[in-house]
Amino acid sequence: MKTLQYLKNVVTLKLKPDLCTGCGMCTVVCPHAVFEMANGKARIVDIDDCMECGACANNCRFGAISVKAGVGCAAGILNGILRGTEPSCDCSTGSKACC
Repeated sequence: MKTLQYLKNVVTLKLKPDLCTGCGMCTVVCPHAVFEMANGKARIVDIDDCMECGACANNCRFGAISVKAGVGCAAGILNGILRGTEPSCDCSTGSKACC
């Protein structure tokens, strides 16, 4: 099943395969099935499926996953709706688009 995708190429999700132990917790907690297991390690299936909720990083005991939860694409879309502006995932320093 394909999930809702947000804006392309803006997700802050990072996976460090060398730190992954293959516990599979990221595949359990991710609501959009962004991860799958391959050859004993997690891998990202489609990064643009990530809604940056942070569940994967919060549940990775080995520090293999990082994501800036609540500051990325989903937040950019919500902020755009609330402010009446175009959705933006620009969280660079000084940007008013970010939360």
